[in-house]
Amino acid sequence: MRRTSPFEPLEPIEPAEPLSFAIKGAARPERLIHFPKGAFMKNIILIGMPGCGKSTLGRRLAGALHRSFVDADAYLEEKEGKSIPELFAVSEDCFRDAEERTIEALAKRESLVIATGGGVVKRAVNIERLKKTGTIYFIDRRPEDIAGDVEVSTRPLLAEGSAKVYTLYHERITLYRKAADEIVVNEGSLESVLEKLTKLAIRGQGII
Repeated sequence: MRRTSPFEPLEPIEPAEPLSFAIKGAARPERLIHFPKGAFMKNIILIGMPGCGKSTLGRRLAGALHRSFVDADAYLEEKEGKSIPELFAVSEDCFRDAEERTIEALAKRESLVIATGGGVVKRAVNIERLKKTGTIYFIDRRPEDIAGDVEVSTRPLLAEGSAKVYTLYHERITLYRKAADEIVVNEGSLESVLEKLTKLAIRGQGII
C-alpha cells in the first residue's frame, strides 16, 4: 500500500483472499467478520462538534476495520494549499466552498473512515453527497466536556473562547441529529465508546 500525499487516504485494500478479522479494542471477544472480496464497502463518516472525538475514534476504528482513515480538514488543507485559518481569514464562505469541494471528492471514494469538520452539516449538499456512498455517525459529546479539554484558541470558530462551544453546539445539534444515521454518545472510556461505534459501523455495512 502507498500514500500519494501525507494526507491522502491509502489505496483501497484488495486482498487476494476474503478478509476476516476480529474487532480490536473491544471489551470482550467478537466473532470474526467476513468481507467478501470485491464487495462495495460504504464509507464510515463521523460528524460532530470540534473536539468531540471524531479523529481519535476514527483512527482507532479504521485500524480495527483495516480501513484507510481520512481527516477531511487535513485533506482540505493539502488539496487547497492553504490552512483553514487562512481560508477563514478571507471569509467563512471561502472555507465552506473549499470544504464542499473536499466532501465532493471524498464522497466519490469507498471503504474510508472519514472524520469531517464540525461545520460540514451547514451545507445540505455535503450530507447528500456523503450519504450516497456512506453511513453517517454523529459523535455526540457534551459541550462542557469539549470546553474542558479542547484548546479552543487553535480552532478558528472557537477562538472567541470556551463559551463559543456552547453556542455552536446549540446552533448545530438539530443539524447533526437530522444528518445522522446513528448517534454515538461519547461519554465514558475511549474503549467503551469505540466498541459501540465499531458494532454500529459493522451493522451499517449489512454484515450483522
